[in-house]
Amino acid sequence: MGWATRMIAWTIYITFTGAVLLLLLPRAFARWIALLTTIAGLALGLIALVRTPISDVAHFTTIVRVPWVPALGMNYHLAIDGISLTMVLVTGISAVSTVLFSWDVEHRRNEFFFWLLLVVAGCYGVFLSADLFLFFAFYELVIVPKYFLIAVFGSTNKEYGAMKLTLYSFFGGMLVFIGILTGYVTAGSLDLSQLSQFQFSPQLQSWAFPVLFLGFGVLAGIWPLHTWAPTGHVAAPTAGSMLLAGIVMKLGAYAGLRVAMNLFPQGFHMWSKWIVLLAVVGIVYAAAVALRQRDLKFVIGYSSVSHMGFVLLGLGGATALSVSGAVLQMFSHGVIAALLFAVAGRMIYGRTHTRELDVLAGLNLSRALPFAAFTFVIASAASMGIPGFSGFAAEITILIGAWKTYPLAAWITGAGMVLVAAFTLRALKQSFFGETEPGVHFQQGRVALDPDWNEQQSITVAEKCGACLLMFTTVAIGLYPKLLLDRIMPAVEAMRFLK
Repeated sequence: MGWATRMIAWTIYITFTGAVLLLLLPRAFARWIALLTTIAGLALGLIALVRTPISDVAHFTTIVRVPWVPALGMNYHLAIDGISLTMVLVTGISAVSTVLFSWDVEHRRNEFFFWLLLVVAGCYGVFLSADLFLFFAFYELVIVPKYFLIAVFGSTNKEYGAMKLTLYSFFGGMLVFIGILTGYVTAGSLDLSQLSQFQFSPQLQSWAFPVLFLGFGVLAGIWPLHTWAPTGHVAAPTAGSMLLAGIVMKLGAYAGLRVAMNLFPQGFHMWSKWIVLLAVVGIVYAAAVALRQRDLKFVIGYSSVSHMGFVLLGLGGATALSVSGAVLQMFSHGVIAALLFAVAGRMIYGRTHTRELDVLAGLNLSRALPFAAFTFVIASAASMGIPGFSGFAAEITILIGAWKTYPLAAWITGAGMVLVAAFTLRALKQSFFGETEPGVHFQQGRVALDPDWNEQQSITVAEKCGACLLMFTTVAIGLYPKLLLDRIMPAVEAMRFLK
């Protein structure tokens, strides 16, 4: 294991250090600390991607292992494989762009970036943990800063959105805790690598798997427990929705794969057709609901539930290809969803103070905000799964993989993708290329603004940097998915549930 790979543990330490510094230093430094911290995390992920031989990330390999609470067998144990590496990368990319899109936050700036970095640090922790208790600690750690980000800095119905999200998360966490305790008491170990070798009895697996998977599924937005997601996305500030959709929903899917499916493989095979059923219902239902929404953020909120359905379909498909596709979809959707929310929340709502599609249709925003229009076209294309973007690479891998085991599900999902195209195009047309005549007359190339608001008209440099980073990522992985798939496939094939 090379130094580059071992260094990846520092993503956690650097991000926590940045969060602590934010509490100590004056607010003039706040956004720079946040930016440098997140860039450092992304750089470590990229160095590990470039410098680590593919053979090193084929198995879940320990990076650091220190006794923590020896009496209970708890270790501070971090490990990495191709799947974790992919998730660390998307965390880094989302985090950097999130800070750039929050560049002009004025309200309680230090506190804002403090909560933001805590969410990011917790996510790094989850993706690298190889000890069940450490994993659970990081997993729960993400919930508290999420609550404050939404309740303090959010908009529409923020207390309700924050509380709903938190209660759902804790309900899921409670199920997870039962599942983790069961595994620990039965096998007598908290080490994920040892547990994945242990033979649990089929009777135990038949009930422990659904409890654990459902607990994680809450955070992944599994239908019918998905309703916190659109509400939470809409209530959250732009950075909050970018992090929520970009990384936090992936924690649930990643944990379902790494913990539930790997520890209880027989239980997984007993229940996999139900996972596929829920996934297909989620994809089609959320896409249909998105078609009826009037608020742009609700459209994107439901679209992210629909896209997470693809991840579940890939996991339920239970072939090496479909599961690798699911991991690629987690990466891809993390980037695309962050981009969509950035345009809707920061570029449009931040300047027009409305997200109503009917109102936006009269503002002719494509002339006033050409860069935002361009970004939204790219994000929409990627979201619809048009070839050349990462969404297509991921979805086609999932559908081909799931076809072997559940051809009918693949058919229905393929039809459901038509709905995804429909609501995406509708949102794109109404928000930027509306035809209706506005009631207000204003100068060409200007956004109609409240006289009380004193805002920048044009898109700022920070926003352009953040948008370009995300657009570059989705195109790069869309054109060359092999870069990630070469690292994901061996790691998936090493897992036990495929046997």
